[in-house]
Amino acid sequence: MAYSNKHLTIQKCQTTRRSLILSFLFGLFLSCSPVHCCLAEAAGLDLSNDNWAFIGGYGQSFPGWGETTERVETIDFIPRYNHRIFDNLGSGWYRGFHSILVELPVSVVVSPENSAMVGTNFLAAYTFTAGLQWQPYLFGGGGPVYSFADIPGMGAELNGNYQFGIGLKYPWEFSRQFLVELRYHHISNAGSEEPNAPLNSIKLLFGVTF
Repeated sequence: MAYSNKHLTIQKCQTTRRSLILSFLFGLFLSCSPVHCCLAEAAGLDLSNDNWAFIGGYGQSFPGWGETTERVETIDFIPRYNHRIFDNLGSGWYRGFHSILVELPVSVVVSPENSAMVGTNFLAAYTFTAGLQWQPYLFGGGGPVYSFADIPGMGAELNGNYQFGIGLKYPWEFSRQFLVELRYHHISNAGSEEPNAPLNSIKLLFGVTF
């Protein structure tokens, strides 16, 4: 029995580490793709197309999704800086640009207790610019998360997260853009502490650039 429990723990750690590694490699591929480097016009240190955004919304984890055991609900507030890296990528429907998003999320935990989580996200994004109105974008990445919440199954206060999702931009007044995003969000401690029940969540967010 002891051997089975130890073997199960090792498998959980390996699964979590494998997910984190795959997420990191995905973000690295988006950031350093040789296709982008060869075909794109690099923005370099040009900040003229950069912008800030503020997004917020609701997130919820789902017990039974992977190894998630707790339903955790959050209200999220996320200031974000968007730095454009490569312009004029592709042609036709997949024409667009590549950017790096740096976020400082604050998540107010409203269930199962009132508390908070804070972190930093580094995300790679690709925005499709063929449309004149709605412009979809894809993004993925992650970063560290510190949890003040005492959530059953989370054995550490300092955790990591990875996430990916899809968003839409719509032009608004004064050169601003309205944003709507749907994200998959994963938090765990990569097996550094026990227990290590992850939070697998969906977040629906709305925001505006400025």
